[in-house]
Amino acid sequence: MMEQREAINRLQSYVQELVVGQEHLVERLLVALLADGHILVEGAPGLAKTRAVKALASGLEGDFHRVQFTPDLLPADLTGSDVYRPETGTFDFQSGPIFHNLVLADEINRAPAKVQSALLEAMGEGQVTVGGNSYKLPKLFLVMATQNPIEQEGTYPLPEAQLDRFLLHVEVEYPSREAGRRILHLVRQEALVGKEKLVKPDPVTTETIFAVRREIMGLHMNDAVEEYIIELVEATRNPSTYSSELANWIRWGASPRGAIAMEHGARVLAWMAGRDFVTPEDVQKITPDALRHRILLDFEAEAEGIDSGHCIEQLLSMVPSP
Repeated sequence: MMEQREAINRLQSYVQELVVGQEHLVERLLVALLADGHILVEGAPGLAKTRAVKALASGLEGDFHRVQFTPDLLPADLTGSDVYRPETGTFDFQSGPIFHNLVLADEINRAPAKVQSALLEAMGEGQVTVGGNSYKLPKLFLVMATQNPIEQEGTYPLPEAQLDRFLLHVEVEYPSREAGRRILHLVRQEALVGKEKLVKPDPVTTETIFAVRREIMGLHMNDAVEEYIIELVEATRNPSTYSSELANWIRWGASPRGAIAMEHGARVLAWMAGRDFVTPEDVQKITPDALRHRILLDFEAEAEGIDSGHCIEQLLSMVPSP
């Protein structure tokens, strides 16, 4: 078990060396990987969203593929299609990029609804359907999607059903002044020695990932902590119990997947901290990223400039912690 923990720690350190000033993003990428979930990363251009995903993929054993989502993308460009073989008079299925272990869906909100629905099936069911036939995806399968909140022209907002398929929705902030200086040094170093010459650890094997996942699900979670998760999710559905203001802001609360994401994410944070039990603090740390995309706000909140993150902060301060 110590070897597995050391392998994950080396992977985290390696990614943080390449993605300076985004420790929260790197940690959440590992949470999604170890919790067997998908992650949506949102932030302004140039904040190393794509770089972070590529760095994580380079430290893992498995295939990686980047798909640039555009308005003219077709479902077959993602899933693959049946190809006619004239020499045999039959159709053979030619798999698309979705059949890789790690898939980077770059600027996912630029894809039309049909592509989004194909991705939805892949994320939710672990399979794709082409020509009436279903094809299983790899056992280790992780979608890491990026989204740019600035340019909205030519974009297709992700439907709530697809957003709910993402374990976490992470918002990336600008790096600090000191991190900005370290970024300049890193870029100069890469230009001088070449990216391919930078030292990286041995790739983490899929067997290690699966073993860590089993260990994480075996961590102890007290009944009071489990009830705390349920109470936080219930509070998003019945906010009037805690605040009339929240009741005016929240139109729809989190689905059961929200509670699952909070539990799995809290377990991973506890494991990464070297503990064999989950604390309320683990739940509080993961809640914003697990519920941000699962709360639908009313028009009144939007008019007042209130976002889901603010509502979650209010709930965390109002719902008593065990």
